[in-house]
Amino acid sequence: MAYIPRGPLGLNWRPIWEEVDALCKVNRAIFLKVEPDLFDDESGNLEFVEPPANFLRSAHSIQPPRTLVVDIRGGEAEILEKMKQKTRYNIRLAQKKGIVVRSSADLDVFYQLIQTTSRRDRFGVHSPDYYQKVYDLFSPHGQCELFQAEFEGQPIAALMVFTRGERAWYFYGASSDAYREFMPTYLLQWEAMRWAKNRGCKLYDLWGVPDYEESFLEENFTLRSDGLWGVYRFKRGFGGKLKRAIGPWDRVYNPLIYTIYEQWNKFVSSAG
Repeated sequence: MAYIPRGPLGLNWRPIWEEVDALCKVNRAIFLKVEPDLFDDESGNLEFVEPPANFLRSAHSIQPPRTLVVDIRGGEAEILEKMKQKTRYNIRLAQKKGIVVRSSADLDVFYQLIQTTSRRDRFGVHSPDYYQKVYDLFSPHGQCELFQAEFEGQPIAALMVFTRGERAWYFYGASSDAYREFMPTYLLQWEAMRWAKNRGCKLYDLWGVPDYEESFLEENFTLRSDGLWGVYRFKRGFGGKLKRAIGPWDRVYNPLIYTIYEQWNKFVSSAG
């Protein structure tokens, strides 16, 4: 499988497809999956809404289709005002309890925290080399920052935030089992938003919530904890707007195996 997550970037995509196609064939890809970084309420240009020639629309996304995007334009007081009252309270509670947030380059500590989070919340994580590679690729260009929350010098939570142009993304977060009642993750998000804003970003993408309409999310978030429901309960408080990506496109090179892949996806979906 070949994969372009949230890309290609820019506006004039058509000239690159021939080269991408050739690369996929050289590497004997069964198919190429493309998940464009476009929201379905912002794509008036049919060139982007409709897949390029030889692509099919796919029902199988790898990245979460829905996200919450926080508008971080305006003053800090204005951004805070858009948040839920409880979220503002938790940010101030962390400050009052003495939580300190600082930039860090300690990926070992980050990985220890993310392993703890993985065991507690039962989700998979990448290898240590993966996070190190991501940091090494983007940090030297000022496009990535690792923030660490500490209490009395002890690291208790961390997150990795990325930026490009006028948008920032929260991808990876972790917390220990200690001092969770001091709400360090709320202060972490706030400091990451402030950092993104100071770098000229206008939007802060919280990345990944359950794929349902807002009315259904709001009716059920107190009842559900499976999948992304737990993170939705956390993320909804920051005042973001619910967005949905336009969905994936597939370019098929081996129709027989691709058909098996499609049938497998349908089986998994029905079993779930």
